[in-house]
Amino acid sequence: MSGSSAIVVARNVKKSFRHMGRTLEVLRGIDLEIGDGEMVGIVGPSGAGKSTLLHCIGTLDVPTTGSIRIAGEEVTSLPPSRLADLRNRTIGFVFQFHHLLPEFNALENVLMPGMVQGRSRRELETRARALLEEVGLKDRALHRPGELSGGEQQRVALARALMLEPKLLLADEPTGNLDSATSVQIHDLFFGINQQRHTTIVVVTHNQALAASMPRVVTLRDGHVEKDERRAASAMRSAATQDGPEEPAVTSAR
Repeated sequence: MSGSSAIVVARNVKKSFRHMGRTLEVLRGIDLEIGDGEMVGIVGPSGAGKSTLLHCIGTLDVPTTGSIRIAGEEVTSLPPSRLADLRNRTIGFVFQFHHLLPEFNALENVLMPGMVQGRSRRELETRARALLEEVGLKDRALHRPGELSGGEQQRVALARALMLEPKLLLADEPTGNLDSATSVQIHDLFFGINQQRHTTIVVVTHNQALAASMPRVVTLRDGHVEKDERRAASAMRSAATQDGPEEPAVTSAR
C-alpha cells in the first residue's frame, strides 16, 4: 500500500518508559500502514504493546522515536494546539471503559464533543439523536448511564465517538466488559459503521471472535509486528459468532 492512500503511516515507531530506574521498551520499531476505509484488528498477548501503539496512533501518547502520519500530517512534530485540533477533527475513540459522564443523559454525552468545540446544542442535537437511533438507542436518549446496561453504555460511547464524523475510529478492547451476545451486537455496529460511512476502524482486542471476523489482523509480540494478515471475505463475518450464541444484531446497524 502506498503512503498516499493510507490514513495511518507509522515508521520505525519505538516507545520506551522509565520504571524504577529501568528502561522498558514497549514498542521496538513498528512499521504499519492502514488504508482509508480499512478495518483492522490488532491482537497479541498482554504486554505486546497493542494499547501503547493505539495510543500513539491516536496522539494520546508520543513515540520515543519514529514517525506517525495521520491523514497526511506528521503528528510527532505538531505543537499541542494543532495536535488537539487534528485529534478532534480526525479521530474518534472507544475504550473498554466507556467514560460516560454520569450526571448527563445519553443524548448529552453524545453531544459533548461538539459542545467542547463551542458549538450550540441546537446545532448538534439532530445529529446526536440520529446517531443514538443508528446504534439502537432512540428510546434511551434521556436515560443517564446508571440507567443503561453495559452494552447500552458502550453504544452511547460509540455514538459519541462518531459525533464529529471522524475519518479514523480507534477502539481499545471495546467488548472487554460485555457478555458474548452483547459483544456480537457491538461487532455488527462496527461493521455497519465501516461499510456505511467508510470510516477507518482499528480495534485492539483479546476477543477471538471479533479478531476472526476482521478483514485484516495485525499481531504484535514483544513490541514488534509478528504477522500482518488479510483475510478472504468468506472467512470473516461468519467467524464473528463462532465463540458465542448467535443473537439478532442491532437492526439499525445493518
